[in-house]
Amino acid sequence: MDYCPRAVAQPVASSTSDDLRPLYAMPEEVAEGKRLAMTSCAGCHGANGINNNPRVPNLAGQRAAYLYIELKAYQSGARGDSAMNNAVKFLSNDAMVKVAAYFASLDPPTPTATGAPVNIDPVQAGKAVATAACAGCHGNTGISQIPGTPSLVGLDPKYLVDSMKAYKNGQRKHDTMKAMLASVGDGAIHNMSLFYALQKPARAKTPAAGDQVAGKNAAASCGGCHGEQGVSASPATPSLAGQDAQYTVAALQAYKNGSRADETMKGIVAALDDNAMKNLAAYYAAQEPKAPNVRKPLTTEEWTQRCDRCHGINGNSTDPRLPMLASQRVDYLQKVLHDYRTGARKSPQMAAMADVLTEQDIEGLAAHYARQRARAVVFVPQPSK
Repeated sequence: MDYCPRAVAQPVASSTSDDLRPLYAMPEEVAEGKRLAMTSCAGCHGANGINNNPRVPNLAGQRAAYLYIELKAYQSGARGDSAMNNAVKFLSNDAMVKVAAYFASLDPPTPTATGAPVNIDPVQAGKAVATAACAGCHGNTGISQIPGTPSLVGLDPKYLVDSMKAYKNGQRKHDTMKAMLASVGDGAIHNMSLFYALQKPARAKTPAAGDQVAGKNAAASCGGCHGEQGVSASPATPSLAGQDAQYTVAALQAYKNGSRADETMKGIVAALDDNAMKNLAAYYAAQEPKAPNVRKPLTTEEWTQRCDRCHGINGNSTDPRLPMLASQRVDYLQKVLHDYRTGARKSPQMAAMADVLTEQDIEGLAAHYARQRARAVVFVPQPSK
């Protein structure tokens, strides 16, 4: 969808506030703003407001009121950036108004990224990797049909991520799993974990040798961590309900002999013999697994729809106090989102949005807005009725 805002009416009641002063700058004030910008800003941001400095924003065509608000924040120390603090320390309020008006008057940059639209879907990305690498052993949807191979459904993503990383780094000994995961990055591991966590859980389609009744009695000491009937309430502790029995026995034996390092589990299973392990495994294999409490993550397209509510369609803000994101440097957009997520940059609204962003979300959002065409907007004050 192409969108080109031309003129946006602003009621006088709002436009007479101090933050909107740059909207009223006269041509001679814009010219003075250029002179000031050449002295104080061009070294980093470029004479035309477009630069090649990593993680430094383009300012050309940015919304004037937003630039003015940010300059005041730097000058007061609210932004905590020493380089910018020093650059604007001695600028008067009028000077900041003029500089903001100057940069806003410039032609916006062309998109800094090109190519196909970005729309990362973590679950579908995880499915693609899982289908290629895991389905042969663990089943298409993570429900095992091979004795000794674990089902992956009904497990929290955190547990799955930690488990795969343990195989990858050798903390869990398994040559095949280590080789399979050697070239799989953290992002792909996270996506696979989400994919399996969101599949409909079912019991493993494998036999279970052992006495379920005896196993139920023995399981009394396991429920505190693994949950009633083997459905865990802790993201870090695996659910055992519906798990392949042979795999459960192998895991218990590994904890007992120390090949899986976990002092708590080693102490608990120390007194279990092979029959007791088979009974426990048979009991849990017969239980009905449940889906973990995991919300389906948003795709990049769904995230941009949320961002566009404030920042305008395709990142072209029609509120002069909110920044235009279109055609901004991709590395700068990534930095800003990281800063909001960590709290290094303060904004209650942005903190709430960024808090749940993954690294993949941030990369997708930055790439999306960097490739959008920037649109200049003329704000026309409108008398209030």
